Order: sequence, then structure tokens, then C-alpha cells
Amino acid sequence: MSNVAKNINAPKNVAEMGLEKVRRLAAERLAPGALYAGDVTPEEAWRLLAEDAQAVLVDVRTDAEWNYVGVADLSALNKKPVLISWQRFPDMARNDEFSANLSAAGVTPAMPVLFLCRSGVRSASAARHCTAEGFSDCFNIIEGFEGAVDENIHRGLKSGWKMRALPWVQG
Repeated sequence: MSNVAKNINAPKNVAEMGLEKVRRLAAERLAPGALYAGDVTPEEAWRLLAEDAQAVLVDVRTDAEWNYVGVADLSALNKKPVLISWQRFPDMARNDEFSANLSAAGVTPAMPVLFLCRSGVRSASAARHCTAEGFSDCFNIIEGFEGAVDENIHRGLKSGWKMRALPWVQG
């Protein structure tokens, strides 16, 4: 894989926030009835991953997305994203082995878990599911890896991990 973006520092406004403020903001963004820890921006996710040694990023997209679109590069944090599909490609059926896959990857219910998908929808579902399974600190990364579509129906230019110039690789 070759580096596409290598910005290893969180933007200044996020770097100046304490972790408790990030967690409070994440909880405030939750929709009524949402039952996970909160919704974080990509920059806030980077901050949590950088500041909390136990925090883990779980990318719930598909093999095709990881291989052709790219993945978050956490090497500057001495971490790697955990790649476990929430839905199976190509039929997009839910992965019934998701919790077992998390366990096999070493992700425990006591860890802060940040879920990432293309736009923040599948990752919110994974955060809800894992919270119901007993995980105590699940976060959804709003905007996802590629973010919302722009006026030309393209992703990655309007919002998301990539647009925010957070580290990622493609290959």
C-alpha cells in the first residue's frame, strides 16, 4: 500500500479539546433513543485513538471498499484498524459472526471502540449492536471514510475521514 495522505496530527481545534469534552460532544450528537456512547467527527476519532491506548478503530466496510477505496492509516499511533465487515459483499447481508469476529480480533467489551464505514450509517448500526452485546464505550464516526455525496454525486470531497486529510492508504 502506498501513502495517499500522511497528516498525523489532529487539527488544532480538536487537539486543544480534552478527551472528556470530546466524549461529551459525542454524546450530545446522539439522536433520541440511540443507545451507544456517541457520534464523533473523524478528527475527534483520531484524537480518541491518539490519546487512549485502549481505543480501537473497527472499519465495518467490505473487502471491496478496503481494497479499492482505502483504509485509515493508524501507523503514526502504532495501531492498525480492525477490518470486519458489518455486511457481506456482494449481497450486503448482515454478518451474523460480527461479534465473534470482534472477539477473535482481540476487541473486548471494555475497550473504547470507534466504528467507521463509508458514510456513518453501517457504523452506527454496529455501535448499537455492540452496545446491546455489552460493549460499554461504542462510538460511531459520523461522516465515515468517504462522507456524503457532493453535487456531482461523488464522495470523498465534501466530508469524511479522507476529506479531513486524516491519514489513509490505498492499495
